[in-house]
Amino acid sequence: MAEQKIRHMVIFTLKYNPDAAESLQFLRDGQTILSSIPGVELFSAFRQISPKNDYDFGFSMDFADQAAYDSYNVHPLHVDFVTNRWQKEVVRFLEIDFQAIKKSLSP
Repeated sequence: MAEQKIRHMVIFTLKYNPDAAESLQFLRDGQTILSSIPGVELFSAFRQISPKNDYDFGFSMDFADQAAYDSYNVHPLHVDFVTNRWQKEVVRFLEIDFQAIKKSLSP
């Protein structure tokens, strides 16, 4: 049986004002760097607009399977981005990894 796709998402707040040039540059760099890693599919960067939480931004990406996700996590570009950008510029975050429910949810 083939493994299912994984949707990896992080929502986060940067140390900068959401409208600051540094925030936009972080989002651009994240998109450029992370989407270039083999196995990353459907990369998107988002600005949070709901008053229901106080995170400012999000990244979302898909992986074909667990092996692709594992490869991404140890890829030098990802490790470098986390070490040199994420850990220095993100003040808090929430990470979520999803797989679709295989069976129909309808009764």
